[in-house]
Amino acid sequence: MSILVLGGTAEARELAGLLVAAGVPLVTSLAGDVAEPRRPAGAVRIGGFGGADGLAAHLRTHDTTAVVDATHPFAERITANAAAACAATGVALLRLSRPGWAGRPEAAGWQWVDGLDGARRAAERLGARVFLAIGRQGLAAFAGWTDRYVLVRVVDAPEVDVPGSWEVLRARGPFSFEAECDLLRSRSIDVLVTKDSGGPTEAKLDAAAHLGVPVVAVRRPPVPSGVPVVTTVAEAFAWAAAR
Repeated sequence: MSILVLGGTAEARELAGLLVAAGVPLVTSLAGDVAEPRRPAGAVRIGGFGGADGLAAHLRTHDTTAVVDATHPFAERITANAAAACAATGVALLRLSRPGWAGRPEAAGWQWVDGLDGARRAAERLGARVFLAIGRQGLAAFAGWTDRYVLVRVVDAPEVDVPGSWEVLRARGPFSFEAECDLLRSRSIDVLVTKDSGGPTEAKLDAAAHLGVPVVAVRRPPVPSGVPVVTTVAEAFAWAAAR
């Protein structure tokens, strides 16, 4: 029997390393959304399961004793599928969700919104030169911005055609505070749009606070009812190792 870690995040890689070192059998599943993912320790599978039913079938046929959902805080569909599949099979499920940025001192002054449509409307009221730091999968919601400069920073190239007024910067973080300040200054950014992802990419928020750039923050989707949540890798390791 083994633990299934739904991964792709730094926390999932750290958890896999701890479980392998402790001799706990596991498989980390990566969705395959990134061309060259950072592979964790231990066994790895790449690709989807075919929805909640496909994941449930996988749990049954691979003697899975527990699942740790350590996917991105905005991987709403995967998290919902994991909850449904584990409920159907009786397999224990834990959500590892790193802390968000709502506790930052300046976060009370951000424009908090639900969803990307709300982020677009809020940003339009705040500025005309936008740093769109939301990843590549949600860019279609902003495709109507053909009248303004938009900076997009992604690891892999966008899957949609972006307007000619946009700049696509391909880079993998984390980035330093100094580099983020230079980026915002050099592009004359007057509004930053981000998701409340948490994690090691907050230097852009430090830079925005330092330079007085307004921030539009997309709230996280809720975790499915009944799914226990921890916020640290240590807690997730203790839970998984006990099973």
